[in-house]
Amino acid sequence: MPASNYGILIIEDDFRIADIHRAFIEQSPGFEVVAVARNGVEARELMARHSSNIQLVLLDAYLPDVEGLELLWALRRDYVQVDIVMVTAAREVETISEALRGGVFDYLIKPTEAARMAQMLARFRRERSALAAQGEMSQEELDRALARLRPENSSNAGTRALPKGIDRLTLRSVVEALKQVPEPLAAMQVARAMGASRSTARRYLEFLVSVQVVEAELGYGDVGRPERRYRLQADTTGWLESP
Repeated sequence: MPASNYGILIIEDDFRIADIHRAFIEQSPGFEVVAVARNGVEARELMARHSSNIQLVLLDAYLPDVEGLELLWALRRDYVQVDIVMVTAAREVETISEALRGGVFDYLIKPTEAARMAQMLARFRRERSALAAQGEMSQEELDRALARLRPENSSNAGTRALPKGIDRLTLRSVVEALKQVPEPLAAMQVARAMGASRSTARRYLEFLVSVQVVEAELGYGDVGRPERRYRLQADTTGWLESP
């Protein structure tokens, strides 16, 4: 592996998906796949053997012999120098929340779009390069670097940083839609009120559920099928203010 390349370990039990990820990564300048693990045992063996050459791990949440989140915590404990990205079909807020607590660099939901994978790799390369540029940083230099890398973060202590993919203006639209009606709303109702797609409304609503601003409950749609409905349950201060 060229010294300038970042090494990646893919942990994925579906060989077809692993091959797709490998092909994409090997076409991305500055990256190379060091190895592919099909399960937790292989992942641990490959990490022990190649840890000096691996800087990034792509980890599925569903593996045949171990829970992906369990493996995440083990890798974080044993290989603190390695960044981990979840690439998984797991959409549950509980899973996403635990992965974020586990310090994942990013979280990609399958099927993963090529543009989103490329965005993640570019950000990884940018952050690694910035932090390796000099041996030491002053507080001022560090603050400037973090501001460039994470422009969504605010120096205002009253404004909470939003995760990538969540825009503050759209978040306001979702909250305003919920404020207009006293009863819980389905994602489609919120989408119509804010003029967005159902998938966009659902993503923002689930984010608000994860930070305990919105409560989700089970209701029934027009055709009698169960669906999640949402209502505000907490103060939104800190989430809606502009940086």
